[in-house]
Amino acid sequence: MQVSYGARIARYEQAYQEAIERGDFSRARLLAIRCADLLRNMASENLEFSDYYLELAAQWEKRAEELKDSPPRQKGTFQISDLISRSTVTWDDVGGLWDAKRILASAIGLNLARVPGKLEPWKGVLLFGPPGTGKSLLASAVAGSIGATFINVSVSNVLSKYFGESSKLAASVYELARRKSPSIVFIDEFDALAMKRSSLEDAARRVLSTFLVEIDGFKRRNSRDRVITLAATNRPWDLDEAILSRFPLRIYVPLPDERSAVDILRIHLRGFAVRADLRAVARTAVRRLFSGRDLANLARMTVMKMLSEMNPELSNPKLVGSLAGKELTTRPLEMDDFKYGLRKIKSPITQSLVKKYEKWAEEFGL
Repeated sequence: MQVSYGARIARYEQAYQEAIERGDFSRARLLAIRCADLLRNMASENLEFSDYYLELAAQWEKRAEELKDSPPRQKGTFQISDLISRSTVTWDDVGGLWDAKRILASAIGLNLARVPGKLEPWKGVLLFGPPGTGKSLLASAVAGSIGATFINVSVSNVLSKYFGESSKLAASVYELARRKSPSIVFIDEFDALAMKRSSLEDAARRVLSTFLVEIDGFKRRNSRDRVITLAATNRPWDLDEAILSRFPLRIYVPLPDERSAVDILRIHLRGFAVRADLRAVARTAVRRLFSGRDLANLARMTVMKMLSEMNPELSNPKLVGSLAGKELTTRPLEMDDFKYGLRKIKSPITQSLVKKYEKWAEEFGL
């Protein structure tokens, strides 16, 4: 039985998407050409819908042209599917940051709901703030809260590990995001694309251009595409107007205040009894400009001190093997345990840097 044009195109399109996921761009280009040829045949045989079929054919030809200079896939090259995960992080795993969570939740809700009138939901969101304040965690919580596909793109990884294929990867990310929507595309270290860096400068510029084109493309094609781009940066002042215009929603992710610091400590101390005054610990941490990451390290260091005291084998190289399968002995965490951790953990953030973030937030952020 002869297979219809529609069925063949559907089969080729599925194979095309799978090739894109594998990073097999040569195969993807061949399949795009086949789709275009079939659509042109359909246009010649069905004059009533010929303009529609020719428009689709042109879109496939454009995809094929974009993949023209892609190298053949070799062993060890990336697979787009390696960037995909399903986040298990929830809003409850994010300590503090109540304003950021509220704004992000609203942005996500607008993308999921049917919005009245011509209001277009935000497709690009910039998370900025000092290192370690929870930008990546927020992105994971967004994806986890709605069960979305989470595509985590590290710029440094793209520019080094996938050098030479990085701009194609950027385009492929959005192909995949649309197919597996609702999707969150998270671009970490976004400022690395805007910074000049010798041999990587040209590659960074190409990748940045591709990302900006794709973000714009999603805005133009269909506001109902449930694909949101979250970009994180520790250096927002390195981003120019062309970049910022794609991210109209810019959310400041600051260092924790006392209330947030207590919340973060409680999250990381789940399962342990605490006799110490966490508010006093939090006050000290805030005064020393601790980030959320610093607080997580403080909790870990505090617990390790207690466990080492209660289980001497942990500190004895000759006896550590005897701990296999053994349940460790614990006791409530005391203030002395936290003081030990506070002596060990140091924040690299300065007050002048905090003021720089606050000034940028006043001018460009929310």
